[in-house]
Amino acid sequence: MARAAVPGRLNWLVATLAAARDETATARTLVLDVPGWPGQLAGQHVDVKLTAEDGYSAQRSYSIASAPDDARLELTVQRIGDGEVSPYLTEVLEPGDPLELRGPIGYWFVWRPEQTAPLLLVAGGSGVVPLMAMVRAHAAAGSKVPLRLIYSVRTPADAIYAPELSERAVDSSLEVTYLYTRGAPAAASPGRAAARSGRISAAVIAETAWPPEDKPDVFICGPTGFVETAADLLVKAGHAPEAIKTERFGPTS
Repeated sequence: MARAAVPGRLNWLVATLAAARDETATARTLVLDVPGWPGQLAGQHVDVKLTAEDGYSAQRSYSIASAPDDARLELTVQRIGDGEVSPYLTEVLEPGDPLELRGPIGYWFVWRPEQTAPLLLVAGGSGVVPLMAMVRAHAAAGSKVPLRLIYSVRTPADAIYAPELSERAVDSSLEVTYLYTRGAPAAASPGRAAARSGRISAAVIAETAWPPEDKPDVFICGPTGFVETAADLLVKAGHAPEAIKTERFGPTS
């Protein structure tokens, strides 16, 4: 049974890196042991704080990638070349090293297994991370809710979780459509996966999203421009604005 994520005051907890794995050339998943972790819902995030020996600290927010029932917490971090935090997390942090985090944060951009509407996930780049938590929660709960993921990335090599998504598309109700904005589509993937070149568009929505009359729950995550474009296209296609939940990210000042 998933631990309940209960709203309340959030305290900083000390997590330990148990393992790490590279997802792409610039994205790394951190597998964390977090004593005292209260549990989370699919779609939530945490704040991560790093503190230098001189007392200077930097703090960033990262989406949770793991399903609520997982024994360990997983964060997938996209490295930003001139960033303060992501280069350390993706290149320096080693198993056994500690870091501080607090959470879970966010109770609006979440999917719960008791929801029964068809599920449409739309991701741009590393915006797939909280949506992957929903994919994993959907599978862990044995949900029969039909599930589609539209995933926009530059090239096939930039697709986070691609092997796992291909495996899940073989034996589940998951359907995946990749949009490659800077590379030709790869060969057909096993299971319910498809690929095409180009950016998200009205044609992509018409051909790959659930129709409005199915009244799907929609979650969109990615860079601000991508999220706004995708949400506008869905509304113009007839989807109810109140059924569309968005989460966006951009440069950190």
